[in-house]
Amino acid sequence: MADIRQFTTLKARLYPNEAQAELFEKTFGCCRYIWNRMLADQQRFYLETDTHFIPTPAKYKKEAPFLTEVDNQALIQEHNKLSQAFRVFFKKPECFGYPNFKRKKHDRDSFTACNHEFASGPTIYIIKDGLRMTKAGIIKAKFPRRPRNGWKLKRVTVDRTRSGKYYAYILYEYAVKEPEPVVPAPETTVGLKYSMRHFYAADNGELADPPQWLRQSQEKLANIQRRLSRMQPGSKNYQGMVHKYRLLHEHIANQRRDFIHKESRRIANAWDAVCVRGDDLAELSRNPNRGSAAMDGYGAFRECLRYKLERQGKALIAVDRYAPTSRTCSGCGMVLDSAVSYKRRLWTCPKCGAVHDREVNAAKNIKAEGLAQYQRTRKRKAA
Repeated sequence: MADIRQFTTLKARLYPNEAQAELFEKTFGCCRYIWNRMLADQQRFYLETDTHFIPTPAKYKKEAPFLTEVDNQALIQEHNKLSQAFRVFFKKPECFGYPNFKRKKHDRDSFTACNHEFASGPTIYIIKDGLRMTKAGIIKAKFPRRPRNGWKLKRVTVDRTRSGKYYAYILYEYAVKEPEPVVPAPETTVGLKYSMRHFYAADNGELADPPQWLRQSQEKLANIQRRLSRMQPGSKNYQGMVHKYRLLHEHIANQRRDFIHKESRRIANAWDAVCVRGDDLAELSRNPNRGSAAMDGYGAFRECLRYKLERQGKALIAVDRYAPTSRTCSGCGMVLDSAVSYKRRLWTCPKCGAVHDREVNAAKNIKAEGLAQYQRTRKRKAA
C-alpha cells in the first residue's frame, strides 16, 4: 500500500516566565485586534464595491506599530482563519454562520504560529523540557509524550484557559502505510444509538452510563455562586472565588474529555465497524428538554470514533438521520405509523408482539441499515 500523510497533535503544558506571559497576552490582543480590523474593512469594502476582499495584516502595521512586537506568523494565521471562515460560510451558509467580531471577555485566548525551515534551522522546535518559539525564545514545558522519528512539526497553537493555564497544541505530520480496508461483518459490527439517559445504547444491549460529572458538581458550583453573590466584584476575594469556579468547570471538562477518548478507543479496537445515526446535535441542543444532554460531548465522541477507526482501516457508517429506526420493529420490520416518544422506554410491536427497549431496538435498526448502506456503496464502487 502507498504511504499517506497523517496528522497528530501533542498537547504540552507551558510554564512561561513573566516576560513570556506578557508577550503571549500581547499576542492574544493583537490577534483579536487584527481580526476585528480585517473583518470591519471587509464589510465596508463589500458595502462600497459589492466585492469580497480581506486586507492583509501588513496594511495595519504603520497605524498600529504595536503589531510588530509579536510574532508575524500569528497575525498571518488570523488572516488565514478569517479567509477560511468566509469560505465555509459562502459554501454552506445554512450550516456555518457569518464571521463575528471577537471580544476579550468571551472569546478564546489563543494564537497559532507555523514552523518554517531555514538554513540556520527551524523557527519552532522542542527540546528536553521546553519549546522554542519566535520572539518568546525557549519556554519551559511539560510533555506527556514525545514525537517519534520522522514526525515533522507543522505549527503550534498556544492557548490560555480561563483559569490562567497555558497549553501548546503542537501539530505533527508523518507518513504511514495506508491501512488495509477492513470489511465489516454483522458479528464484528456494532450499532450505537445516541441516548439522553445513557449517552449511547448499543445493539447488544450495552449502555455507556458515564458519571454525570456536571450534576455531581452542581452543589459545589451553586455554593461558589452563592458566595460570589455576596462579595464585592473586583475584590481579591471575589477574584479568588472566580478562579475556583473556573478551575471546577475545567476539571469537569477534563473528566468528560477523558471518558470520550478512552471509550472511543475501546470501541475502535473492539469492532471492525461502527454504525451511528447522523443526528444533528446542534438542532437537538435547541430543544429545551434535550439541550443539556445533547451538549454532553456526543459530537466529540463521534468525531473521535471516526478518526480512530479510519487509522485502522475501519469505517464509521452514518445512517440517515430521518430513517425510522426508533419506530421500526427489529424483529419483523414493521414500521409504526407514529413516532415512539423518547420518554417511553419500552414499546410492544403490534404485529409480532415483541417487547422492545426503545433505544436498543433503534441501535439494532441502525446497525442493519448501516451494513446495508455499506454493501450498496461497495457495489457502486465495484461497478
